[in-house]
Amino acid sequence: MKVRNVFQAIPEALADEHFETILRTETFRLERIVSKGHATPAGEWYDQTWSEWVLLLQGGAGLAIAGRPDLIILKPGDYFCLPARLKHRVEWTLKAPETIWLALHYE
Repeated sequence: MKVRNVFQAIPEALADEHFETILRTETFRLERIVSKGHATPAGEWYDQTWSEWVLLLQGGAGLAIAGRPDLIILKPGDYFCLPARLKHRVEWTLKAPETIWLALHYE
């Protein structure tokens, strides 16, 4: 296995968020997500059948949770668990520096 770095090999221009699987097993998937000012399209919500734990490594983001009036603001080092079926959306991410996440998807 080769040593890699989550802060390297970031695409210059991104029309959409960049998703990269780092590790996958039968029970979970770990991915790096790179956002550059991206947000969930207006009116759309994620409603996943799996849970997702996210760790924000760089940048910043605002998450909206259905039924919750305030945004969850994430800064570097913050992490948050999104249980399965929790409707959520990314309201905003910082463009510079780009926002880098680690996301652990599990049943």
